[in-house]
Amino acid sequence: MKLNILIYLLLIQTVFAQSQNRTLDLPKVEEDLNMLLDDLSNNYAYWEEKKIDINCLREHYSQKVAGLKTEADAVLLFEYLLDEFYDSHLILNTNTPTSFRLYAPIYAQLINGKPIISNVWQSQMEPLEVELIGAEIQQINGVNFDQAIEHFPTHCQDKNDPIVREWIANKLLAGRYNEKRVLTLKLRNQKVVPFDLDEIVVKKEAHLLDFGQKKNIGWIRINNSLGQDALVNAFDSALNVLSETQGLVLDLRNTVDGGDTYEARGIMGRFIQEPTPYQMHAYVEKAYDNPVQNPLIKRLWMELVVPRGKVYQGKVVVLVGRWTGSMGEGLAIGFDGMKRATVVGTEMERLAGEIEFFPFQHRSYGYRLPVAKLFHVAGTPREQFVPKHYVKQQTNKRDEVIEKAFEMLAK
Repeated sequence: MKLNILIYLLLIQTVFAQSQNRTLDLPKVEEDLNMLLDDLSNNYAYWEEKKIDINCLREHYSQKVAGLKTEADAVLLFEYLLDEFYDSHLILNTNTPTSFRLYAPIYAQLINGKPIISNVWQSQMEPLEVELIGAEIQQINGVNFDQAIEHFPTHCQDKNDPIVREWIANKLLAGRYNEKRVLTLKLRNQKVVPFDLDEIVVKKEAHLLDFGQKKNIGWIRINNSLGQDALVNAFDSALNVLSETQGLVLDLRNTVDGGDTYEARGIMGRFIQEPTPYQMHAYVEKAYDNPVQNPLIKRLWMELVVPRGKVYQGKVVVLVGRWTGSMGEGLAIGFDGMKRATVVGTEMERLAGEIEFFPFQHRSYGYRLPVAKLFHVAGTPREQFVPKHYVKQQTNKRDEVIEKAFEMLAK
C-alpha cells in the first residue's frame, strides 16, 4: 500500500519526535553524511549539471558535525547539504519545525536582478484584496531580500548564478515551518506595503477530484491525489459521466506533491486507442565489475501507455502551472507527446527526474534522489517543458488559465 508523501512525512515526524531525547552519536552522523555524499556522487542523475564541488561539500559539512547537539541539528545538516543542489526533487523524507517548507503559494522570478512575483496559486486559494502579480519583493521579515539570499544556509553553491539565486528566493518564500513570512512589497502601482504570506488561505479539498460540466464542455480537477490508487476509479466514474461532452478540461494545477505512474497511466489510457509512447527515460549504467575502470553506458527507453476502458473522443485541454509537480508534469508531457491534448498554462514545478528512496544506515528516515532523467517523447527534458499555449498571469483576481481553456474548446 502506497502512502501520499505528506502522510508519510507525518508518520516520520512522529518517529523523529520520539528520538529527540536520545544522545546524538556523532560518529554515526559522520557515517550517514558520507553515505549521503557517496549516493549523490554515484546515483544522482544531475550531478554533472549542478557543478558542485564534492570536496567543498565533504570539508564543510564534516566540520559541522562536531557542533551538532540534537537529532534536529542532524536533520538540518543533511537538509542544507541537499539544498546545495538547488533541486526541489532532492529532499529528505523528514523535517523539523526549523526546516524549510517545500513550496510557497507564490512564485518569484528574477527580472533585472529583482525578485518579482510572477505567479500566484490562484486556482487553489481564497480571493485576495491585494494584487500580488508584478510586485517586487524588497524584504522578508525585515531583512533586505538580497541579503536574505546571501544568508541562506548553503556554502558550496554559486549564489550569483541567476538559476541558483531564483531557486533560493523561492525557498525563502516557502520559509521555515516555525517562522512568519512577512514581505515588504512594492506593488505595480509603486505603493510599498507589508504582506503576511501566511494570510493566503490555500483551499483544503475533501475529494480526490472534482468534476462538472459547463454547457457541453466537461471539466475534471485533480486534487493533489496522483499518489492515491483510488484516484483511477474516481477518474473513471467522472469521465464516464462526461463521456458525451464535446470537450474536456483536465486541471493539473493542484498536483504539487506529485504521485505515481499507476495513476498517470490509468488516466491517460482512457484517451487513446492503441499503445502510445508518453515519456522517455535516460539512465547511465555502471559496470558491476570494476565500475571505475569500465566505461559508463547510457540507456534510453520509451514508456508506453496502454488503452483501457471506453475511449473519450472529445478534444482535451490540460491545465498546468507552477504547482503542477513531478507526476503531474509527467501527465502534461504525456498528453502533449501523444498529441491527445492541448496544454495550457505556465512553467510547471520543474521537478527533474525519476526518484528513488535511499535509507540512512543509522537513522529512521532517508532521502529521495533523482536517479534517471525524464524527457518528452520529442526529446525535451521534462523540467524544461513550457506549454505552447502560454498564459502569462496578469492578476490574482480571476482564473485566466481556465478562461483560456474554455475559450479554446468553445471554438
